[in-house]
Formats: sequence, structure tokens, C-alpha cells
Amino acid sequence: MPKVGQIVKVLRGRDPGEYAVVIGIVDDRFVWLADGVHRKFDQPKKKNLNHLQLQETISSEVESSIRETGRVTNGKLRFAIAKFVELMQDEAQEKGE
Repeated sequence: MPKVGQIVKVLRGRDPGEYAVVIGIVDDRFVWLADGVHRKFDQPKKKNLNHLQLQETISSEVESSIRETGRVTNGKLRFAIAKFVELMQDEAQEKGE
């Protein structure tokens, strides 16, 4: 089950392979996604969970901001995704990929 602030990889749709952040949960099938670049917080994308690959990483900055104020800045979304991608690249280099 996804959580607010969780990083996801889009598998199907117009932007496969892209990363986004869960900013809201509709029900047990759908979530609201934003990435701060193509999908801003004010115009999130409603996405089926079957079309997403949930990552283990949950951005504490995004999670706390949404919990406290009900919204998050697009800059924080971009930062959370960039931090996650950088971490993934570092892990890949350590493994020698």
C-alpha cells in the first residue's frame, strides 16, 4: 500500500520510466502523483497502482509538509526525486553496473 511522500516509478502511460511522488491517496487502486516539473502539485496526475512500481524510499520532507500544511512546494518534489535518483546511481556504481 502506498504512503504519502513515497517515490514511485511510472511503468505505463505517457511517461514510462519517470519518477514521481505520491501526494495523495484516492482509494486502494488510485493515487495522485506529482514530480514538480511536468506534473505540478496543483495539477497532479491520477494514476492506477497497477501502472506504478513502488520504491522503498519515502521522502520525509514531502510527507511532513503535506501532513502539516496540506501541500508541498514543487521545489521539494524535485529535490526529493533528484536525491532518490542520485542515491540509486551511487548504489549502481558501488555494485559495478
